[in-house]
Amino acid sequence: MTALLIAIFVVGYLLITCEHPLHTNKGTFALIMCGLLWAIYATMSGDTDVNAKVLEQLGDTCEILIFLIGAMTIVEVIDRYGGFNIITETITARKKRKLLWIMAFVTFFMSAVLDNLTTTIIMVTMVGCLLKKQNERWIFSSVIVIAANSGGAFSPIGDVTTIMLWMGDKVSTGQLITTLLIPSLVSMVVPLLIATRMIDNDELPHCDETQNKNRVIYRRFPSVSKFVLVVGVCSLLFVPVFKTLTGLPPFMGIIISLGFIWLITEIIVRRYKIESGLGARVDQAAKGIDMSTILFFLGILMAVSVLSEAGILGNLAQTMDEGIHEPFAMTTLIGYLSAVIDNVPLVSACMKMFGEIPAELVATDPSYYAAFTQDGIFWLLLTFTAGVGGSMLIIGSAAGVVAMGIEKIPFFWYLKRFSLIAMSGYLAGIAVIWIESLIPGLI
Repeated sequence: MTALLIAIFVVGYLLITCEHPLHTNKGTFALIMCGLLWAIYATMSGDTDVNAKVLEQLGDTCEILIFLIGAMTIVEVIDRYGGFNIITETITARKKRKLLWIMAFVTFFMSAVLDNLTTTIIMVTMVGCLLKKQNERWIFSSVIVIAANSGGAFSPIGDVTTIMLWMGDKVSTGQLITTLLIPSLVSMVVPLLIATRMIDNDELPHCDETQNKNRVIYRRFPSVSKFVLVVGVCSLLFVPVFKTLTGLPPFMGIIISLGFIWLITEIIVRRYKIESGLGARVDQAAKGIDMSTILFFLGILMAVSVLSEAGILGNLAQTMDEGIHEPFAMTTLIGYLSAVIDNVPLVSACMKMFGEIPAELVATDPSYYAAFTQDGIFWLLLTFTAGVGGSMLIIGSAAGVVAMGIEKIPFFWYLKRFSLIAMSGYLAGIAVIWIESLIPGLI
């Protein structure tokens, strides 16, 4: 049974990575793989309590999915009200190199509050408006991908993997930010310094405003757009505060935030008589979120959970533990893998592999296994490496894939020009975390 489960998972994963050549959404393969794995486990394992385990694993998975649906809907509402136009229009620069730095830092901090995928879409679209030369657009877009992944790594709501680790109580908000802010910033600045020399410091052409989408409400009611932007961002920032104050799961906080912004937008639509064709209501915005991504996460997370129930991940954890037995080496390797393999199942697997270490094993080496407690160095490193490591290949992160799609960036162009640049930032960030680990009381 074990060999069959592994074989199906490997084949399914290869099909997922071939999403673009096959012209088939990866969610298709994730859902089929999930169903097959659970069916094989139910019929061949001899486990009499499979139904209860399915429901338990589904409950953990749905916590993440509900959070993502709520957060993506709030972001979609902000976008439909033209809130992001306010951010993009405040970016003013006459020289291309200055613009590159401004856009990188804006992307970095935006992705920490929103998410790296949405931020990348906004910023890469703006690049297409500002720059005419293809090579320059590709350079700017590549830097944006690196900045988005770095910015999402230090925030509990900046990336799917950080959300997973935060919701799983592997890392806390305060420790995550204080430990990873500087390393994440370094992982962006090092590549940015190198990329700056790749472009000429010419004057910028004027941007054609007619190319921007979702500007109707913004042009007619700019004060409403600003208000919705502030309310939306505050709603997202409310979630970690809610979790800290109540101890309830983050998806409860996002439910409250979504309900609040729904009420606010209903009042706005009636007060300003905004026609339904503009999609200003939350129920309309909810139709615009990427449900294929949600279904992919459902399939892949439930598929990984089968490997956990079958004991495969436990054995793999033991092998890594015995063979490497060093948190920095283990997480650095995982970061490299995240450039090739989707970081969501990687992090999910790590959470299941190292989430519950037997007490008798901890007693053999307490100082080492302290790395696997909440806010331990292993989880903090994993948060960083799984997020930032994806920048080393254009297909290694959702941000990279969307930039590749918008600007048609060739895989080998990025590999030749930016993979080593991204790796330099990745290794520099790990070095900073290592220095922080030497400071007593910091980690």
